Amino acid sequence: MSRATNSLPRTIGAHAVLIVYTIIALAPVILVIINSFKSRQAIFREPLMPPTGSTFDLIGYETVMKQGDFLLYFQNSLIVTVASLFFVLLFGAMAAFALAEYRFRGNTLMGLYLALGIMIPIRLGTVAILQLMVASGLVNTLTALILVYTAQGLPLAIFILAEFMKGVSDDLKNAGRIDGLSEYRIFFRLVLPLVRPAMATVAVFTMIPIWNDLWFPLILAPSESTKTVTLGAQLFLGQYVTNWNAVLAALSLAILPVLILYVIFSRQLIRGITSGAVK
Repeated sequence: MSRATNSLPRTIGAHAVLIVYTIIALAPVILVIINSFKSRQAIFREPLMPPTGSTFDLIGYETVMKQGDFLLYFQNSLIVTVASLFFVLLFGAMAAFALAEYRFRGNTLMGLYLALGIMIPIRLGTVAILQLMVASGLVNTLTALILVYTAQGLPLAIFILAEFMKGVSDDLKNAGRIDGLSEYRIFFRLVLPLVRPAMATVAVFTMIPIWNDLWFPLILAPSESTKTVTLGAQLFLGQYVTNWNAVLAALSLAILPVLILYVIFSRQLIRGITSGAVK
């Protein structure tokens, strides 16, 4: 009875902290979305109020669709993000399987070397990356962004997936080898289905920085045909005048893919995080 009494205040306190954190995290997103449906005057006069019949206005979305090629920017961001996620998950899972399954000289050092990619920001190598892309003729191409984001996401993917793959039963893999399965079939048919929660976790953690990034699109792909959503939103930011209706509308549209991805992978994401916590 005393334990239940003592745990009740802790439970209430934990839920209170989580609720406060949720409000703080969601407040900016909610403000961006509700103000994107308001007139310019209403944005500055009542920024915290939802749109009403007198303040509701779609001028921001109309401006986004008319000025610039926002659909092209959205398509570019989608191509870069999907392609980068595919390569990060594929190569990251393969490298993680090799580190977790095969013991060779330098295995630990290789894992530590890959972990350095998590601690050292890739932006520190921007000058060298730009020189490499210029020499390769990849400036103002989506390929440059895909290569950079793949390199950026691999260290974290390998680090997370390797820990999960170490927990896959050796008996299951050995049984597959006895049945004549190749290492590739063991990897794709036995191991990958068992680490889907970890794959979903890596996908979410990798997608958000890629989709929201402004640094590399501005440096490597600033042309009109290769602009991403975040870079395209800069069209409405002027030195003296800023079209806040269009900026908020563009940001609201850019938020949608992240929300959709979370809804799709939320169960797998939570399962992957809790599995890692149990380990």
